[in-house]
Amino acid sequence: MVDSRLALMQLSDSFFPSGSFTLSHGLEAMVQTNQIRSAQDVEAFLQLLLHNKVGCSDLIALIHAYRASAANDLSEIRRADQQLYAQTLIQATREAQCRSGQALLLVAQSTWNDAQLVAFQEDIDTHDTPGLHPIVFAMVGRAVHLSERDTSFAFLHSFVTGLVGAAIRLGVLGHLGAQSILHRMSLEIEAIATQASALSLEDMWSCTPAIDIAQMSHQRLVSKQFST
Repeated sequence: MVDSRLALMQLSDSFFPSGSFTLSHGLEAMVQTNQIRSAQDVEAFLQLLLHNKVGCSDLIALIHAYRASAANDLSEIRRADQQLYAQTLIQATREAQCRSGQALLLVAQSTWNDAQLVAFQEDIDTHDTPGLHPIVFAMVGRAVHLSERDTSFAFLHSFVTGLVGAAIRLGVLGHLGAQSILHRMSLEIEAIATQASALSLEDMWSCTPAIDIAQMSHQRLVSKQFST
């Protein structure tokens, strides 16, 4: 068996074609409207998303899906998927999560042999479940023998690095500043993962109104580098 640490690095690398690195989560719209203009603004944006959205909704659903996947309970995986879909209020975000989830699942099925991933693909194809990215990520983490905690870390790390990379491409952050942010966010990631592991699907919540508005306005931007 290949060392699971290699799978951890593979999953959390921007080179892995999951589709999630095409998303700016409202960052592009906020840059274009001058709401985000500096490294400090980027870090504040990340803090808000991690603490008020990703850590208290996406990650909770991911952890629940990981545990259900480990128990080979597809009905509970679908429940986590459907509840996160209902919790994600912005249509563009839901659609982007489905696209990146499908991209991740297609790549995972071609890379690793796992019957559960095939079964979940069938559920998506028959519209029994939406197949959101955090849910698929949880199942892939289990399939490549990552622990629950390592799967959570890989998910959060890829989310943060994806947004930091987006900030660089948008011209509001340099490479040195990006590394400083990633270093400071490491403690945040650990705390968020620990907190989410103790919560249930019923505890999910999110509150990022300014970022939500930015995401909804993204489609009206004249020029776009990211899909949302």
